[in-house]
Amino acid sequence: MIAFGPVPSRRLGRSLGINNIPAKICTYSCIYCQLGSTIKEQIERRSFYKPERIFKEVQELVEEAEKRGEKTDYLTFVPDGEPTLDIALGEEISLLGELGIKIAVITNASLIDRADVRRDLSMADLVSLKIDALSEDVWRIVDRPHSSLNYNDILDGMVQFAHKFEGDLITETMLIHGVNDSEEEINRVAEFLINLKPVKAYVAIPTRPPAENWVKPAREHVINLAYQKFREKLGEDRVEYLIGYEGDSFAFTKNFVEDLMSITSVHPMREDALENFLKKANSDWSVVQNLIKKGKLIELEFEGHKFYMRKLPSRRKKQS
Repeated sequence: MIAFGPVPSRRLGRSLGINNIPAKICTYSCIYCQLGSTIKEQIERRSFYKPERIFKEVQELVEEAEKRGEKTDYLTFVPDGEPTLDIALGEEISLLGELGIKIAVITNASLIDRADVRRDLSMADLVSLKIDALSEDVWRIVDRPHSSLNYNDILDGMVQFAHKFEGDLITETMLIHGVNDSEEEINRVAEFLINLKPVKAYVAIPTRPPAENWVKPAREHVINLAYQKFREKLGEDRVEYLIGYEGDSFAFTKNFVEDLMSITSVHPMREDALENFLKKANSDWSVVQNLIKKGKLIELEFEGHKFYMRKLPSRRKKQS
């Protein structure tokens, strides 16, 4: 399924997700990614699904959610990979605008130096840019970008986009213990954010199992340091933590198993959330056990909690 949810989002309220990229094609292979390492790294934009198909699936899910009394605050492009790799992104945003719901794109900003990408993103109501580091060496460690990407070009592209974008621009900085959490690096990010003037800059830590099991969230005092530094540069009302559990209010439509597999392909569910989801669907844990037995769902542990996500292909392909 291309559309899933609505799901609870710490940034967007009730978000109906749009998975416009097959698993897991991306420009990065971030060490903290909740979906694991990238299967195929690429930087060239191309078509993946017909825009009409995306519109139809989203429209049907919106209507089904409305019938069940489910609120949708945003239609959000938050796929298995990098959404701007989809060359039809602008056309899809234009079509979805007919539904009268705000549209968001969560991007790692890796292709934002391209004018066509900036044009497509400018059509959204809200765009989230990832800024995990300012130093190129740290960026390469934490985000593990495609080898041909130039970080200075990406940073310049962010500034160009921010100066012209008329919607809500937000940023997210994921802090990893011992990687990008030094005071010097945090200061560099804070200084750069001044150029973007986001309506909200989020200080984040991993809250789901990361791609690399050695990855740990930054310590509390570091999170607070980043929060204070960002506030100093942007203003106290423009910085928030993104460090808590977003809740377990997941929606389901006609087919519980399809909904579960769609959600867990991009949004690993904590055990308590999944239990609540089962109750809403008048189902029980045997469904989960059966999916695990069939190799369709996997169980992971992180920070003392169990999470469940869809089993994705694990073979990593060469860069192209």
